[in-house]
Amino acid sequence: MEMNLTGKRALVTGSSAGLGEVTAKLLAVEGASVVIHGRNESRVQAVAEAIRTEGGQASIAVGDLATDAGADAVAAAATAEGPIDILVNNAGAYDQVSWTDATSDIWAETYNVNVISGVRMIQRLVPDMRTRDWGRVIQIGGGLGLQPMAVQPHYNATLAARHNLATSLARDLTGTHVTSNTVAPGAILVDSVQELVTSIAPAHSWTGTWPEIERAAADEWVPNDLGRFGRPEEIAAAVAYLCSDYAEYISGATIRVDGGTIRSAF
Repeated sequence: MEMNLTGKRALVTGSSAGLGEVTAKLLAVEGASVVIHGRNESRVQAVAEAIRTEGGQASIAVGDLATDAGADAVAAAATAEGPIDILVNNAGAYDQVSWTDATSDIWAETYNVNVISGVRMIQRLVPDMRTRDWGRVIQIGGGLGLQPMAVQPHYNATLAARHNLATSLARDLTGTHVTSNTVAPGAILVDSVQELVTSIAPAHSWTGTWPEIERAAADEWVPNDLGRFGRPEEIAAAVAYLCSDYAEYISGATIRVDGGTIRSAF
């Protein structure tokens, strides 16, 4: 399927590694000129260079979106070669802090990093999309925003906020050709997740080869209909679809890519 992204410029925040990197690379393959973002310039440059080596177009924007000054710098760098058509708010952080250990300062910092950082980029880039009457804004949310676990309550709450703000933004963009949606991954097998699962496997008696550990963890930790973790490419594909002209009639929606982890009434 041709996504018709040639000529579009896309900023994927937090794209120097993991899910963001894979998403940016797929958008580049589909013809978009991508802006790679992160806080570490050497890692950002490495991803951009890998995209260029494969024949894609990539530039970089380095900065900390948890501050207004950092967001200003990223927005300026991202738009230096032209306006941004596609904003993928992927950057964020998570940990395994419990209710007991999650202090008010941790709650506030997590909200700033996971929610307000995305709002900063929306406020800096979406007005121009509205003026030009075309744009795509995608939040990377998560199933824990809908069905939270007992652990990491502060992180669960920020995912719910991401889902909520995406729908609010869609309502605000009524009458334009700018859409706002959320992609909600389940447990996705990026390096950090595999490292986490490997580290906690002994405590859960998950043993054997990695495929065996993955199946045990998927069954016990994040039960789903497929019995495995998702792959970054599967999330990137959903993002690419929402960026395309085929998704013109989708706004204010949440696309779950979680193997059936989140259960509705049916």
